[in-house]
Amino acid sequence: MRALAACRTGALGGQLYVCDACHREHFVAHSCRNRHCPQCQGKLASEWLEEQEAALLPIPYFHLVFTVPHLLNDLIRQNRRVVYKLLFDVVSATLLEFGQRHLQARIGITAVLHTWSQTLLDHYHLHCIVTGGGVALRVDRWAHAPAHYLFPVKALSTL
Repeated sequence: MRALAACRTGALGGQLYVCDACHREHFVAHSCRNRHCPQCQGKLASEWLEEQEAALLPIPYFHLVFTVPHLLNDLIRQNRRVVYKLLFDVVSATLLEFGQRHLQARIGITAVLHTWSQTLLDHYHLHCIVTGGGVALRVDRWAHAPAHYLFPVKALSTL
């Protein structure tokens, strides 16, 4: 926090520039270069976000979360590699099946594993970003999902 508070204030030093023509001085304070600093990393973060957005398809996306019951936490801790792979396999197979069944299409999925809650307790779950539609299975076209939901939640949860 000290580095962020001192960023570009002169507390970290800086460079003094002098104009040869008018002799006006201009001081440029050093930055903290901290990866959490919004002044130092804000521009880079914005540029990164623009690059990512340029790669997106011009379609809606849905955020789905698949949570493992806490009753299985001990089993997961003892078999991480196996259970993580199983979780990714089951979730992706479920989503692909729903895409085929409800949209007659092959959807796109990006999944990220989270292993703890905001309070840093064990909380195993997958965050999935799913395309709001997909490439139709029988015809060369895009099959759109309904605008307000992707799949029926109760049916998805049951499977």
